[in-house]
Amino acid sequence: MSEHVLVWFRQDLRLEDNPALAAALQTGKPVIPLYVHAPDEEGAWAPGGASRWWLHHALESLDSALQEHGLRLVLRNGPSLDALLDVCRAHQVSEVFWNRRYEPLITARDARIKSRLRSNDIGVESFSASLLFEPHTILNRSGKPFRVFTPFWKHLRTVPVESPVPVAAARLIAPVKAPQSETLQSLGLLPQKPWDKDFYENWQPSLEGARTALNTFVGKRVNRYKDRRDLPGVEGTSRFSPYLHFGQLGPRQVWQAVQQTESPDGAGAYTFLSEIAWREYAYHLIWHFPETPERALSGTYANFPWEPDADYLRAWQTGQTGYPIVDAGMRQLWQTGWMHNRVRMIVASFLVKHLLQPWQDGARWFWDTLVDADLASNTMGWQWSAGCGADAAPYFRIFSPMLQGAKFDPDGDYVRMYVPELARMPSKYIHKPWEAPADVLKKAGVKLGGNYPKPVIDHKAGRERALSALALNREQQPPAE
Repeated sequence: MSEHVLVWFRQDLRLEDNPALAAALQTGKPVIPLYVHAPDEEGAWAPGGASRWWLHHALESLDSALQEHGLRLVLRNGPSLDALLDVCRAHQVSEVFWNRRYEPLITARDARIKSRLRSNDIGVESFSASLLFEPHTILNRSGKPFRVFTPFWKHLRTVPVESPVPVAAARLIAPVKAPQSETLQSLGLLPQKPWDKDFYENWQPSLEGARTALNTFVGKRVNRYKDRRDLPGVEGTSRFSPYLHFGQLGPRQVWQAVQQTESPDGAGAYTFLSEIAWREYAYHLIWHFPETPERALSGTYANFPWEPDADYLRAWQTGQTGYPIVDAGMRQLWQTGWMHNRVRMIVASFLVKHLLQPWQDGARWFWDTLVDADLASNTMGWQWSAGCGADAAPYFRIFSPMLQGAKFDPDGDYVRMYVPELARMPSKYIHKPWEAPADVLKKAGVKLGGNYPKPVIDHKAGRERALSALALNREQQPPAE
């Protein structure tokens, strides 16, 4: 039997700009493409329901792309090391290639696997594919991690971004004997109850969908991105996040495509590239501060006086808080597996400040319901909202849902889309229906406390309670030495 090489696909479910695959091709040997389903190895952060839905279709799409070159994606259940060793021994694999991941548990696992494979005389090489820069290479002038985004972004602008890695997929050689594989359906990634029916209308979770999203954004939206990105009622964002998370798009591909627009130095392109840098920053933080998915980066928030309340949490999760912009966001999340970024900030602020619920509870709900659930970005976003992370919004900065709604959804288009009970409300009152006169409510068919809830907490009372909790937290801090 001739020697083979193996490419272990993970969160890099594409052929283009895939350095592990490119390296495997350079050997000139038959390539075994392998995906191992091992959610237990993710610890508390195994993929949630929405992520599993996307993963199913991403694997299906990758398999179709490989079939065009005479290969099939081999699927195995974990443990990962056992699956890799089994395939390597059965098919005389001389080398294994993969692209790196950066989540704390996964980096430790990968180090163990690399050591075991090498001890079995199997070569291993790993590459960077999901980030523009390796997190450990970006440090401030003192040689320490950045904890503020602005200097981080300023530094990144001085470092050249590598071009996407060319992959000559036409040179792929199929294995001499096809390895045994599980079926995609046997992985059980799709839900048994059809809560995902609206996902299909909102997403094309495939390599073709990734290309379409990139071309649409670069061709039609990027130059207006700065002006439209905060308006949830219009198509102003890229919607790249799930494609980037699962590696159907690489950040180098995105960076290059935006740089090649007619006005790469324009406000829209520059602003968008800074958002790609925010993603890099999230990975910078989780790499240097691996405890942050569970614990606040700022030690002063280690014992913050949260007031966990199941009823409050449930009202927030189901979009029944009585605050239209919050409810619209939470319902968009449930229906589509995604939420507009501006609204993510609004709903997160509402949960941790008005309702005094622990940010970890919000992070876990997002983790299960977002198709783009990404441990680094999710952690940074929630700690930012809770005021306890790097470069975070101060806890005393408390968003008013009514003002945020009026500013970013002035005509109420977004609210009407996801809160149909309020569809006939005049724009003047759509973000604060409790202020509408009785005849206006009746004409709009709205019964507060009936077909639409009254606010679960008064805005002023929620704000004052949040500030009181902040004051108490400060009192609890040990005196400075």
